[in-house]
Amino acid sequence: MPRHQIRSPKSTVDLSPVLRDVEELPDELSSQSMFGNDLPLEIEVGSGKGLFISAESLAHPEHNFLGVEIIGKYASHSAGRLMRGGVANAIMISGNAEPLFEKKIAAASLEAVHVYFPDPWWKKKHRKRRVVNETSIRNFSKALRVGGRFHFWTDVLDYFEQTIEMIAEIAPEFGVPIPEEEVEATHDLDYRTHFERRSIKHQIPVYRVRYEKRF
Repeated sequence: MPRHQIRSPKSTVDLSPVLRDVEELPDELSSQSMFGNDLPLEIEVGSGKGLFISAESLAHPEHNFLGVEIIGKYASHSAGRLMRGGVANAIMISGNAEPLFEKKIAAASLEAVHVYFPDPWWKKKHRKRRVVNETSIRNFSKALRVGGRFHFWTDVLDYFEQTIEMIAEIAPEFGVPIPEEEVEATHDLDYRTHFERRSIKHQIPVYRVRYEKRF
């Protein structure tokens, strides 16, 4: 299901504390270079409207969070959500995550990588564009510390099954997928992402797993 159009924050709003373009990033992405501290760092790839990163950063001030969103308008929207929430431990990055994992994230430096409801790219000829692919899995694994987590949720069974099979084949260090249970929402924005909210509302099954890097 395509994303709905959204509005970017007003041009008069200064988003610089919570929004970076890929061209503005330091040579290495870390808690020290982005936040000036050494807290554990988590990265969300494809933040969309920013519901997860805004809620999770508020819930876990003992960690830092980076959200990477390739669509500039959504990156700005997510940054605006962070700004309104007054968070100090989360920053949005506007750009493509793949080069960042390849060149700017040190090995064994991340606490967690999150990918929620990525675009399934339905046509077979377009599947190489999927966020979760062989290259990204290897990059995520390299970036995660031993014991670090990779969270993957989707409402597309084909995508889910292919990803589980792929990880089993190319990333044995991830071990077996651990199911993550749906948590009942207590209010209308009590969901990990807007796509989870939509899926539950329309009774669409959601497939949720996490991996914990073993070695």
